[in-house]
Amino acid sequence: MEISGTPINLCSKESRKIYQDWFNFADSDGDGRLTGNDAIKFFGMSDLPREDLKQVWAIADAKRQGFLGLQEFITAMQLVSLAQSGHTINQDLLIAEFDWDTLEPPSMQGLNEKITKKKSKLRSDSGNESKKLQPTRSSHWFTSSRSSKKIQLSSVTSIIDGLKTLYNQNLKPLETSYHFNNFASPLLTNSDFDAKPMVMLLGQYSTGKTTFIKHLLKSSYPGAHIGPEPTTDRFVVVTYGPDERSIPGNTIAVQADMPYSGLTAFGTAFLSKFECSQMPHPLLEHITLVDTPGVLSGEKQRTQRSYDFTGVTSWFAAKCDLILLLFDPHKLDVSDEFKRVIYSLRGHDDKIRVVLNKADQVDTQQLMRVYGALMWSLGKVLNTPEVTRVYIGSFNDRTSNEAIDGPIGRELFEKEHDDLIADLKDIPKKACDRRINEYVKRARAAKIHAYIIGHLKKEMPAMIGKAKAQQRLIDNLEDEFRKVQREFHLPAGDFPNVEHFREVLRGYNFDKFEKLKPQKVQAVDDMLGYDIPELLRSFKNPYD
Repeated sequence: MEISGTPINLCSKESRKIYQDWFNFADSDGDGRLTGNDAIKFFGMSDLPREDLKQVWAIADAKRQGFLGLQEFITAMQLVSLAQSGHTINQDLLIAEFDWDTLEPPSMQGLNEKITKKKSKLRSDSGNESKKLQPTRSSHWFTSSRSSKKIQLSSVTSIIDGLKTLYNQNLKPLETSYHFNNFASPLLTNSDFDAKPMVMLLGQYSTGKTTFIKHLLKSSYPGAHIGPEPTTDRFVVVTYGPDERSIPGNTIAVQADMPYSGLTAFGTAFLSKFECSQMPHPLLEHITLVDTPGVLSGEKQRTQRSYDFTGVTSWFAAKCDLILLLFDPHKLDVSDEFKRVIYSLRGHDDKIRVVLNKADQVDTQQLMRVYGALMWSLGKVLNTPEVTRVYIGSFNDRTSNEAIDGPIGRELFEKEHDDLIADLKDIPKKACDRRINEYVKRARAAKIHAYIIGHLKKEMPAMIGKAKAQQRLIDNLEDEFRKVQREFHLPAGDFPNVEHFREVLRGYNFDKFEKLKPQKVQAVDDMLGYDIPELLRSFKNPYD
C-alpha cells in the first residue's frame, strides 16, 4: 500500500539540485522549513493564478504541518511546472502517468538574478562578520518575561512546535501541581509530539491481526508469528528502521526519541511482553502499527495475565490515531476481557473501526446473518447512538474463494478493501488535526482535574478530624464531583471515571494537595481561547 504519492523519488538528479538551490533561497531563516510568508513571495514568481497556488500548497502540505520541507517543496514545484503546462491542479496529478524524470523545473520570473544577488551579498557579509559587535549581556536585562514568551511562540516553525511550547509554558505547570500524570496519563515529552501516527489492532486470538499487518506490508515483520492458536503473546510496535531487527521492551521504553516512556508505569512484567520490530518499509515511514496479543475468551480468562492488559490498551488508545477491532465469522462473541478492553476505549469512539475479517469463509447468505449477529453483539458493548463503521473482507494475501464468494461477494470485498485502505491513507494527512484535538482534550481534562483537587483541598478541616474528613470525601466522591460541576459550570461528560479516581485518591494525603491557583487555570484558558487559534491561523494555507 502506498501512503504517499509524492513523485520526489522519480525526480532527476539535475532537477533535484536546482530545487535544492531554490529551497535554500526561499527558506529565509535557514531552518529547513518553508513557511507561508516565504512561499507567497517565492511562488509568486511563477505568475500562476492565486487559486492554482492555493491548490499547490494544499496538495504539497498534505499533512497540514503549516510548512514545506524539501520533499514537499519539490512536489510543489513539480505541480507548478505541470500547471504552467496547462494541467488542472488536483490530487490525481501525483499518481498520474507522467515521465517525472524528464519533467523540467517551472519557469520562475527573475529567480536566477535574485539567487545570484543573494549569493554575492552573503560573500560580502561574511567578510564583515568579524567587525560586528556581539550583543552585550545587559541587552537582555530589560526584556520582560512576558515579551520573551510571546517571542518564543512567534518563532515556532510549525503547529507541532507551537503545541510543544504551549504545553511546557501553560499546561505542564498545571499538570505537575495537581498530580494529573498519576490520575490520567503521564507528562508529555517531545517524542510524544513528534511521533508518527499509530494504528492499533485489537481482537480475539486468530482473527487475523498479524496477517492483516503482513498484508499491508506485503511481507512479514521481525518476530511475527501466525497460527490458529494464540501465537502473538506480546504487544509489538512495528515501526520504520534502517534494518530489520527486534528491540526488547525495556530498551525501547527508555529511548528518549521514542514515545513509549510512559509504559514503564506498567512494570517489568509488561515490558518483558513488549517489543519493537523495526524494518525499512515505505508505509512505516508514515505510520506505526501496533500488534496486540489476542484477547482471551472462555476458560482462558481464568488464567490472569501478569500485567494490566486493559490499562495498556487504554494507554495505547490515547496515543493511537486509529483503532481496528477485528472479528471473524466464527468468533463473534464478546468475552468478558474483550468487553473490558472495549469499555477502556471510551472517549476514543471516533478512532474505532470494526473489521469483519475472513469473510470469504462463509457464503453470501451466511455473511448476512454473521453481519447482523456482529452488530447485535457490538450494540451491547458500544453504547453509542451512531452505527460503527464495519469493513467486511478477507485481509490476507490468499486468492479469494470464488466458489463461496460469487461475483457479488468478490465485488463487495474489493470495495470494502479499498475503503479501508483509503481510511489508512488519510491518517498521515489528519495526524496534525488529531494532535490538536487530543491536546485540547487533554487541556480540558487537566483543568477539570485541577478544579477537583482544589475543591478536595478546600473541604479539608484546618486542624482536627482530617483522616475522617478525607475518608468521607472519598466515599462521597460523586457528590463532590457534582459540587465542582455546579460551582464552575462544567459539562458532566468531561469528568473522569469516579471509581478510577477514587482508587488513585486512596494513595494520597489530601492535606498535601495544593490550593487551587486561578492564575494557572487562567493560563490554560488563555491558551485554549487565544494561543491555539492564533497558532492555527499562523500556519493555515497562506492563500486562504
